[in-house]
Amino acid sequence: MVDKLDVARALREIGALLRCKGESSFKVQAYENGASAVEALSEDLGRLVEEARLTQVPGIGASLASVITEIVRTGQSELLTKLRASLPPGVLELCELPGLSPKKIQVLHDALGITSVEDLRQACLAGRVRSVKGFGPKTQESLLEAIAQRETRVERVLLVDALAVAEPLLDHLRAFSAVERADLAGEVRRFCETVSEVQLVAASDEAHAVLDHAERFPRVLRVRSRDAERVELFLAGDVRASVHVAPRAHYAAALLTLTGAPAHLVELGKTAAEHGLDGVRALASIESEEQIYRALGLNPVPPELREGDGEIEAARHDDFADLVTQADIQGMVHCHTVFSDGNDTIEDMARAAEAMGMKYLTITDHSPTAHYARGVELDRLKSQWDEIARVQERVKIKLLRGTESDILATGALDYPDAILEQLDVVIASVHSRMKMDEAAMTQRLVEAMRQPIFKIWGHPLGRLLLRREPFACRVEEVLDVIASSRAAIEINGDPYRLDMEPRWLKEARKRGIRFVISTDAHSTKGLSSLRFGVGVARRGGLRKSEVLNALGPEGFAAAVRPIH
Repeated sequence: MVDKLDVARALREIGALLRCKGESSFKVQAYENGASAVEALSEDLGRLVEEARLTQVPGIGASLASVITEIVRTGQSELLTKLRASLPPGVLELCELPGLSPKKIQVLHDALGITSVEDLRQACLAGRVRSVKGFGPKTQESLLEAIAQRETRVERVLLVDALAVAEPLLDHLRAFSAVERADLAGEVRRFCETVSEVQLVAASDEAHAVLDHAERFPRVLRVRSRDAERVELFLAGDVRASVHVAPRAHYAAALLTLTGAPAHLVELGKTAAEHGLDGVRALASIESEEQIYRALGLNPVPPELREGDGEIEAARHDDFADLVTQADIQGMVHCHTVFSDGNDTIEDMARAAEAMGMKYLTITDHSPTAHYARGVELDRLKSQWDEIARVQERVKIKLLRGTESDILATGALDYPDAILEQLDVVIASVHSRMKMDEAAMTQRLVEAMRQPIFKIWGHPLGRLLLRREPFACRVEEVLDVIASSRAAIEINGDPYRLDMEPRWLKEARKRGIRFVISTDAHSTKGLSSLRFGVGVARRGGLRKSEVLNALGPEGFAAAVRPIH
């Protein structure tokens, strides 16, 4: 009986080969979704096949069920066999190069025996590709350039997408008997907003076996390189990953050095030199990261702070014990419902937040100016308030009525003051005219933050990670105004925003500004984004006492009430 990881790997290969053949993206995605569904199964796959219940699994239709059944029962797939036979060897790797279609790859294979990018590079350098019919000197040169760009290109992916493959890969490693322990490292462990590579460390004295096991992870598209202690992988979803294996006795030092940013490790090395040590490797046999820091006269530095931005000096006297954690958060802030552009009802959101152990929830649908988001007009506001009151009678969690009010071009807030004064909480955000010049945008925000009504500056700089840069404004000038006004700053946990970035959080902290960690949830599923908001907050060094929604319901409501 074939196990589910082998089935998932086969489904992903089918999808990738279909993509190379130019099949529709819907068909390709169906196989990727099917692979993910198989991986996530808690029930025995063989039993599902024997009882003909595969189609009851979300993401698996009749066609996919047939392919999976064949693989489970026979150990192979006729479709996969045909696809492999119809395409040249190495096509999945070679298709990554622009201009190389399966037909051209077949020509190169037939003429020169090329089955990999490295084969192609060597053939180009030897001048053999230009002699192949349909290619020529210019094509040979462009292929060499494409190969060089591929080798030096560092694609960044969102943290949320990196975690989507990193955490299953971590589970895969931890499930292997030769692995004593394993952890995420690098940018993912530091909770960087975007990631160039997923890094993991495993403790084992059987490196070869562990690396073999890592290569069996079903989301591996190809192996980039491998040596005695490390394998570099290219995973589904355009994510690069590396698995490092360290002897059990040296695991803590390996995890520490593979987690910290280069600047952090440089500072750590200087500290080691102050103690007469030859770098951190002199402490390689110490059993834990915490003990390594203490051996250097430092308090342990949380992974999110290991950037080389003053944390080593701070660690001489600060134990970081009160750095905010997800367990500190008592209320969900900045949540949308079907009254604007949310997907779930007020009751759905309330019960989901309550199930997470939250004590309060703010209902902050968009204001009227946000027409695109079905902003709540005045004639619908009373209906929303009535619904909040009805739901409050059915749930224990405290519901606070609020708004995400647009900051208009003039700096005024949407809704008349008479309405804002009746709310429990006001989030003030920029959603339009984001291309204003720096001076105009700064003035707009300054005017908004000076409003006598208490407001939370929502997703402050309007960025969308890897899609839209923060809008132009003089941030420190706005922070100065907030420090002397009735306002707080939101740390937006939407994984596509993660706004504002840690460097500005540190500047805000210097001014004594208070914060809210939000989800900006538009569905019950979106409430899980709290972890991302907390991660950014920790990268900015926020303490529990600086986060307003670490307060209980009464304390929070009093702190954010628009009018006192």
